[in-house]
Amino acid sequence: MRPIGPGDVAAAACALMKVPDSMRAALAERMLTHAQAADKYRKRLGRAHPRWGCGSLMDVAGTYPRRAEPFWDDPEYLRCVMVILSAICAVRGAEVRE
Repeated sequence: MRPIGPGDVAAAACALMKVPDSMRAALAERMLTHAQAADKYRKRLGRAHPRWGCGSLMDVAGTYPRRAEPFWDDPEYLRCVMVILSAICAVRGAEVRE
């Protein structure tokens, strides 16, 4: 997967806002899995994956319906940011501390 920046997290969180709470963790994991697969595809074939792009989380998030990015004081948005950050930590092998 390509390096993850703030824009990637924001795009993924906006996609998570379009699904019910109960589906958010699974969607976050799926987006990260697709970003990893797209990056491998790009490295192997030298071009972007036809559906998931170049391997960035933002490219993958763009394939899902998304809400407009709200301000940082929106509680639902913050919950979605936390979901995607937790999923990133799990994929990267980091421990999430609460």
